[in-house]
Amino acid sequence: MSKVNGKATGEKRTIRRCAIYTRKSTEEGLQQEFNSLDAQRESGEAYIAAQKHEGWVCLPDRYDDGGFTGGNMDRPAVHRLMKDIEAGKVDCVVVYKVDRLSRSLMDFARIMEAFEKHQTSFVSVTQQFNTSTSMGRLMLNVLLSFAQFEREIISERTRDKIAAARRKGKFAGGKPVLGYNLLSSPAGPKLVVNDDEAAQVRAIFELYLKYEALIPMVVELDRRGWTTKVWQTKDGRRVGGRPFDKNMLYHLLTNVVYLGKVRYRDEVHPGEHPAIVDEQIWGRVQAVLQRNRRTGGALVRNKHGALLKGLLRCAPCKCSMGHAYTAQGTKRYRYYVCLRAQKRGWHNCPTKSVPAGEIERFVVEQIKGIGKDPTVLAETLRQARGQGQRSLAELEAEERGLGRELARHNAELRKLASSVQNGEQASELANLQDRIRAAEQRATEVREQIVALSREMLDEREVETALSVFDPVWDTLSPREQARIIHLLVERVDYDGKLGTVSVTFRPNGIKTLAQQLEEVA
Repeated sequence: MSKVNGKATGEKRTIRRCAIYTRKSTEEGLQQEFNSLDAQRESGEAYIAAQKHEGWVCLPDRYDDGGFTGGNMDRPAVHRLMKDIEAGKVDCVVVYKVDRLSRSLMDFARIMEAFEKHQTSFVSVTQQFNTSTSMGRLMLNVLLSFAQFEREIISERTRDKIAAARRKGKFAGGKPVLGYNLLSSPAGPKLVVNDDEAAQVRAIFELYLKYEALIPMVVELDRRGWTTKVWQTKDGRRVGGRPFDKNMLYHLLTNVVYLGKVRYRDEVHPGEHPAIVDEQIWGRVQAVLQRNRRTGGALVRNKHGALLKGLLRCAPCKCSMGHAYTAQGTKRYRYYVCLRAQKRGWHNCPTKSVPAGEIERFVVEQIKGIGKDPTVLAETLRQARGQGQRSLAELEAEERGLGRELARHNAELRKLASSVQNGEQASELANLQDRIRAAEQRATEVREQIVALSREMLDEREVETALSVFDPVWDTLSPREQARIIHLLVERVDYDGKLGTVSVTFRPNGIKTLAQQLEEVA
């Protein structure tokens, strides 16, 4: 048998299918005919061609991630590459530099684990590594640690720069907002008022105070043909000009930029740009938004003055009673109907329906009568206190459970930190730290709720004060205000049509809130 280069010509070479992965953190320059991704691939192809005598062949599929960070795995080409490796289509992954594949030590450890599982090797063109040896893996991890360190330093510098700019009131980047134009200057970008758009923004705030709901506002803005901010990117592309939706409108109504301020995380600082919305109107809008968040907008949608909408329940069927009406000529007859009876037939429910005005007057009279009857007053106070104490006990039990959970996590953390030797343990350590942070955050929230609930516990004087104001003020309120007051005070109303009984359950802190609201109205 003849030989060529010392090898028998009959010897069959092993084919190694090589996939080239490329990445660039930003999209800048990707529109060029020959960009960074092309340069990385060309280097990988040249390296594979040099190994042709070893049976290396370059796969035609391109795994390019343009405009994606290496700090995480949220990259489409990486996901596609990993699926092809799991399917046995790739024997070797070639990159220009290690940090093109990942800048995160945790992610890289998981990638290497997947490579080893599927017997896939890894090659860096500019950094000679052999992942089949322990020394090669060590050097690879050392280099990746420095890559991750560099990424974190860059991130910290960027965050610090943005924070410093925002605290000085400067515009630190982002999309322009309706009402302002972005002016480039040597000192950095500045926001200048666009008079036509500023008038639109002020009108949007005034309209929200009229409609008090986002959906009707969206319809009105669409009718007027008003859209989001239109602006041009550096490469001349026209961006924006989209019809408003609920999220866009909510973001506009809560943007402190319109008060002449800038926000950095939870901090708000005076800005360099002028305000275009009056602070008093801003405050009123925020109050309505906050109220709608608490009630889900139910009060806004209550067009017919249904005081018990969302509160009334059919006691026998243990389900809600919805508000409905029938019209005869110019008259409208309102009633509440059991939803179970409506869906499954009237024979299933002894309550069926009840006239709206009748049960609403009964509930209001019951509330008015509480302050006049010492026995009923004492029972109402006992019920409200009992609810508050049950809620407080539940929160305290959760706080104790979180304390035990944190103790376990911290003990596990100390044990794990002293024995971290590989990527898998490091990943477990990171996950444990995430669980600790989540538990600590929830514990803080629970402690705040306990303090707030303790302050809201009622005494008899507060109940008498609230209910003494309720009676004379009630008839002066609009139907919408009356519905809001009832929802502040009452948690649910149970009606049993068979027995003819009505049971009113008060909110634990409803009477105290009621006192504050009625004193403002009075």
